[in-house]
Amino acid sequence: MRRHHWLLAALTAAGVALAGHPGIARSQGGPAWRAAETPLETRWTKLVTPANVHPEYPRPQMVRADWLNLNGLWDFSLAPRTSPPPQQWSRQILVPFPFESALSGVMRPFTELDTLWYRRTIDIPSKWSGQHVLLHFGAVDWHARVLVNGKPIGSHDGGYDSFSFDITTALRPTGAQEIVVAVDDPTDTGTQPRGKQVRAPRSIWYTATSGIWQTVWLEPVPAVAISSVRLNSDVDAGELEIIATSSTAGNAELLAEAFDGSRSVGRVSGPIDKPLRLKIAQPRLWSPDSPQLYDLRLSLRASGRETDRVTSYFGMRKIALGKDTQGRNRIFLNNQPQFQFGPLDQGFWPDGLYTAPTDEALRSDIEQMKKLGFNMARKHVKVEPERWYYWCDKLGLLVWQDMPSGDQSIKTSDPDLARTEASAAQYRSELTRLIETHRNHPSIVMWVPFNEGWGQFDTAGVVNLVRTLDSTRLVDSTSGWTDRAVGDVHDVHSYPGPAAPPLETARAAVLGEFGGLGLPISGHTWQAEKNWGYRSFTTQDDLTAAYLALIDKLAPLVRDGLAAAVYTQTTDVEIEVNGLLTYDRAVVKMDAAKIAEANKRLYALGR
Repeated sequence: MRRHHWLLAALTAAGVALAGHPGIARSQGGPAWRAAETPLETRWTKLVTPANVHPEYPRPQMVRADWLNLNGLWDFSLAPRTSPPPQQWSRQILVPFPFESALSGVMRPFTELDTLWYRRTIDIPSKWSGQHVLLHFGAVDWHARVLVNGKPIGSHDGGYDSFSFDITTALRPTGAQEIVVAVDDPTDTGTQPRGKQVRAPRSIWYTATSGIWQTVWLEPVPAVAISSVRLNSDVDAGELEIIATSSTAGNAELLAEAFDGSRSVGRVSGPIDKPLRLKIAQPRLWSPDSPQLYDLRLSLRASGRETDRVTSYFGMRKIALGKDTQGRNRIFLNNQPQFQFGPLDQGFWPDGLYTAPTDEALRSDIEQMKKLGFNMARKHVKVEPERWYYWCDKLGLLVWQDMPSGDQSIKTSDPDLARTEASAAQYRSELTRLIETHRNHPSIVMWVPFNEGWGQFDTAGVVNLVRTLDSTRLVDSTSGWTDRAVGDVHDVHSYPGPAAPPLETARAAVLGEFGGLGLPISGHTWQAEKNWGYRSFTTQDDLTAAYLALIDKLAPLVRDGLAAAVYTQTTDVEIEVNGLLTYDRAVVKMDAAKIAEANKRLYALGR
């Protein structure tokens, strides 16, 4: 089967979700679903039902009008890894919540000796006749094998990136179609990228995610179709570069038109698979203070007729290093120096683990960080569903995107890790897919390949790979203490800090992690006792005072050349209580008004 790689994204600038086809995807067998008992719920936990689980269109920067959402109840069976496909399906699981989560309805441990089997039957809409049918997975952790009507369709390795299969030739002419997915996950027994997932959670290491954990969906596409779209904004020229591809288009022509609301602001046309430059009339630039997004309509024409149409969006935004008036390196946004400040954001949820309970929950985290006066978040050793980045684009939050870590760690004095050929190849493959599938988001301004020596290898070579894949963003080669004097920034960690690395002639100085001020809030913790923090406090007033003292110490560092800082962290996670918010997102643990006022004072110092 031909495998398709599709650029993912979020909806149009207006944020309108497209509906799927309710009622034609079904599952059989097993008792009625209910969420498992979890130590902690969010206010969205009870809103989740099999009928409404993540119904939003999952790929907002490449939208087609017709699709079928396969989230909901699937049959499942847990079996030894060497077992054949199951003959009986005794239970059900709620997709896309990971096997270990409460919202899956299972909430059991998973080991490297297991295989998790999923099964669902569907009816293909009759109006899809004559088109190719693509089966999309937002993410499956970690090794997935897919069968349709008993026919092997393909497999995929990687816990964080999307993948798709053309299942057209495996479909029956009529009637129910069976999809079976088998998943193996070594978690921390393997060398694959896994972030902070472990089999035995402790301190800063958390419960693992196994199986399907992002939206599964079907999409009909014509024989001559757009297969990917790359968007590069050129602020200085006032243009958008568009590179759209199609494996079957031949001499087809692409027509692109940009809109600011209902007003057309530019058009261009030319051969598919060739770069097009779309001039934007009087472009308004994207920034955290003014997150201007433009709609984009793309039409593919062949033999005098339209064969495919998709909609997208983009922001006109430039990120680069530059010199301030004192000759110090700063991070420049749209040709102006801007201090970047935000939380370390780990993206864990007490009810769904890697998967937020709802799209509203995803949005709420970003809105709350904006209210607290932050303009950036560092997405820490995890990759989110596309809709998280859409909300960052829409609401105006800069993103430093980590590559999830894996393999072994090195100490500060150690040389780079000597990974096996297979481990290194898997890392590079997943890093490549991360960049290729997320590079259209204006919110993402920094790639972070390594953190604190976790799996760090061939640092200079990896930085060169990132630059080859995406020359439009900055690279933080390693956040933490294993600097190799490459990349665009020198990044140090200091707990509680703050601290700053020495200023350099070629790189900017940034504080990649500091703070970690802890406070357990009774009734809002993962466990009642033995919670963990870098430094612990007993009252919200004391925690607020300690945070404000840190900001007072941070201010002169910013004035003297520090270009960015990352505070640990957005929320508590399991037994770690260093969050600005509790793990259930119910309590802001400091005085929000005082925190926001202090944070916003920093921006004037970093110009």
